Amino acid sequence: MLMAKQQKPQPNILMTVKDVATYLSVTERTVYRLVKDHRLPAYKVGGQWRFKADTLELWKQKDGAMDDLAHATQNPQPATPQYA
Repeated sequence: MLMAKQQKPQPNILMTVKDVATYLSVTERTVYRLVKDHRLPAYKVGGQWRFKADTLELWKQKDGAMDDLAHATQNPQPATPQYA
C-alpha cells in the first residue's frame, strides 16, 4: 500500500515502515530510529514493524510528537561505532 505524501491514512489500516516514512516525509531509517527509541507507536507482525494508521494520526497530533520527529532527523546516530 503506497500512500501519497502527507495523505491522511484511513483508520484500521496497518502501514509499513515505507508507508510511514512517506507519510511523515522522513527516511525509513528515521522511522526505525523512532521505533527503537520508543517515540513512535508500532507493532511487530511476523518479524516486521507495522503501524496502525489511526494511532499514528493521534501520535502526530499529540504535543511533542513533531519535536521527536525533528530531533530524530537532525541528530542521526552514527552508522558505525566511533572509537577513540
